[in-house]
Amino acid sequence: MNKISTIIIIALLSATACTSGTGDSDQKAATADTAKVLTSIQWLDSAKQIGKITEGEKVEITYRFVNTGNQPLVIQSVVPTCGCTVAEKPDQPIAPGKEGLIKAVFDSHGRAGSQHKTLTVYSNTETSFHPLTFDVEVLAK
Repeated sequence: MNKISTIIIIALLSATACTSGTGDSDQKAATADTAKVLTSIQWLDSAKQIGKITEGEKVEITYRFVNTGNQPLVIQSVVPTCGCTVAEKPDQPIAPGKEGLIKAVFDSHGRAGSQHKTLTVYSNTETSFHPLTFDVEVLAK
């Protein structure tokens, strides 16, 4: 019984060692492929000062950027920190050297006072996320 248990354990360890070796080379290949599609981004404006608005108003905010890399720039998602802001990302990749836009709409209903909001942009750049911010003073009705 001991010999059988030992043989089973050795067989399992051998199978695990073979599988992990293959996974390592697959992971290296995947990392190399990912590095090939990375690009870079330059934000023309990443922080906005909206000023004063009246509670209940909706404000559209637009952020501009340029693909400064050699590969198409893919904006995977734009995630606002609050449900009061809805963001819109480009549907298509942005070609190298071209400009793109991130649009957001802030709904000030029930948000009187100073507001500082952040949107996080996820993309195929070396730094995979980029924070965008805006500040607005919402005057109570």
